[in-house]
Amino acid sequence: MSADHRPAPTRQNLLALQRRLDRVGKGTGLLRRKREALVVELFRLARPAASARVSIVDRATTAYPALLEALAREGSDGLRALGWPGRDIRVEIRWEQVWGIPVAEILRRPPIRRTPQARGVPPASASGAAAVATMAFEEFTELLLDAANREALLRRLGDALARTSRQVNTLERRLEPALRANLNAIQRTLDEREREEHLRLARLRSAADSSRTAR
Repeated sequence: MSADHRPAPTRQNLLALQRRLDRVGKGTGLLRRKREALVVELFRLARPAASARVSIVDRATTAYPALLEALAREGSDGLRALGWPGRDIRVEIRWEQVWGIPVAEILRRPPIRRTPQARGVPPASASGAAAVATMAFEEFTELLLDAANREALLRRLGDALARTSRQVNTLERRLEPALRANLNAIQRTLDEREREEHLRLARLRSAADSSRTAR
């Protein structure tokens, strides 16, 4: 039964609307509690996320100028040769649910920062600018990977909060008022019918009493 459709004024429809209104009220309450829980979780994650973003921005503001300095000294071909072969960074990911929202979590990752010996680049073959840029971007990458779990969860929670708020608004501002309007209309019609029936019965009793008196 659509909320916008005016049902027939019967007792059966009246009871059905009352049951549906009760379900809508319970559903709205559950969604409100979910929305409150999502807000609490978002606030819990917001401060660490803000601190991580500040660290990422700080590292980026030093890493990219260092890269420009290295490019100026080594050239793009020289940096490409120093970075060969490329690193294959593999992370272990686990899928889980937070408040019914599927999220991916990085469980383990290899260390990103390396010593000059681990990089396999002889010190004499690279400028100091290239070494500084390499270290800055390794730290930058670590910060990004460490923040990835929190950022993904924040994004999913934010989407879920927006979706839940829309659902609450739809129930509270559209569905519930429409159902209540239909319920009240049916109740008024049934009350009018009941009054008319009482008047009809009263007239019949009065006519019957008059007939008996005349006899």
